[in-house]
Amino acid sequence: MMRVISINLNGIRSAARKGFYGWLAGQDADVVCMQELKAQLPDLDDEMKAPRGYLGWFECAEKKGYSGVGLYARQAPDRVITGLGSAEFDPEGRYLQADWGDLSVVSLYLPSGTSSPERQEAKYRFMDLFYPHLATLRGQGRRVLLCGDWNIAHKEIDLKNWKSNQKNSGFLPEERAWLTRVFDELGWADTYRRLHPDATGEAYTWWSNRGQAWANNVGWRIDYQIAVPALAAAAHQARVFKEQRFSDHAPLIVDYDGRL
Repeated sequence: MMRVISINLNGIRSAARKGFYGWLAGQDADVVCMQELKAQLPDLDDEMKAPRGYLGWFECAEKKGYSGVGLYARQAPDRVITGLGSAEFDPEGRYLQADWGDLSVVSLYLPSGTSSPERQEAKYRFMDLFYPHLATLRGQGRRVLLCGDWNIAHKEIDLKNWKSNQKNSGFLPEERAWLTRVFDELGWADTYRRLHPDATGEAYTWWSNRGQAWANNVGWRIDYQIAVPALAAAAHQARVFKEQRFSDHAPLIVDYDGRL
């Protein structure tokens, strides 16, 4: 079995203070993909750089306290790729890929467009840039797994208040249509939805800090493990861990047949 965990930490140092590493020690994960580190390498202590039993790789944003992705693995990869070759987005720390043999695991953090119209336009530019990259990955014949915060709820089932969010970033028609193309045209598969096609509230992975969103489970499913079909078909268990909170997101845990 290969266990993969993906989580937006909303600050790696904050998550550490909330017990993330104590929890991780008991999860028996093979790969852990993290987003929104909000830190640079000098900010990380030894446990954050390499928890017991793991090696760590990071792609930090140049801007302090912003974005950044990371990956832990029990086994050193053959190759690590950082960035997409984008002068606009690589400095934000949004893409980190590790390769083991014919397997590639990516920690991905799509931009959010919630803060301003300018950031929504940046999100669209990232989507335009990323789509052909997804096509290239899909055509390589490798087992590829893309883990992370995609900042898009795909369908009405994927968020509590879908009617009132149809004009809000994260559930805009253009964003949802783009993700549909990723699945239907490029042939990527949503591993969680494959195993839980009708799940609603238990599928949410993010809750606003406003009001009582967490208490009332007014959430969104915006964190995914998206894979090529053969790898998605090897997924036999997927769940969102909510018994302990490390962030405004929850860990998405998926078990796959096979090994690194």
